[in-house]
Amino acid sequence: MNGLGAALDEARAIAAAADEHPPSARVALCPPATLITRMAEVLAGTGIELGGQDCRPEPEGAFTGCIAAEMLVDAGARLVILGHSERRGYYGETDAEVAAKVVAALRAGLEPIVCVGESLAEREAGQALPRVLAQVGASLPDALRGRAFSIAYEPVWAIGSGQTPTIAQIEEMHGAIRQAIWRRWGEAGGRAPILYGGSVKGANAAEILAIAEVGGALVGGASLTAAQFLPIVAAA
Repeated sequence: MNGLGAALDEARAIAAAADEHPPSARVALCPPATLITRMAEVLAGTGIELGGQDCRPEPEGAFTGCIAAEMLVDAGARLVILGHSERRGYYGETDAEVAAKVVAALRAGLEPIVCVGESLAEREAGQALPRVLAQVGASLPDALRGRAFSIAYEPVWAIGSGQTPTIAQIEEMHGAIRQAIWRRWGEAGGRAPILYGGSVKGANAAEILAIAEVGGALVGGASLTAAQFLPIVAAA
């Protein structure tokens, strides 16, 4: 829940930098729903992709204040973040609800980015792997077979805290997620990018992105300004 119309200038700066120095990785911005249509106009023809932050499972209906996947597409989005830790934590979203939203995203033609992650208590109790793998199993529906999607591992305790897991912890988790989706979907599971999210910034991006099975980053606070975001893009 960050960004007013003035934030479009940051998007313009990101797009201009990408035009001058085309990034080697896919780059997407996922602004609040109020900015999607205007940001689509700013990013048109730039190669920077656009996504939403959430959607309802239903295509329409009496859900005041919510947004359907079809509405995101109509506004100009092509991706959507689902199951973010804040949605799970603040709004009590279950794995089943996240899976239903993934189905809705696919129905509308959106590429889903499905988030999973453990709390500090779960990490300290030695339950990080079981917790995350349970989310992977239950939050990703069979409808993803043969479709483009990403998984974003975000240790909840690292988001916005300035803390990050060790290289070994990230490598272990990403490797376990890869094995889980490979067993389920075979080659298709081997292609899906596994993003890391949790206090990613320019100073640590290169090190994190070099870890085995880290296929990208889900960037939070550092994505709000071009000055902070572009060093992460350059590190990819």
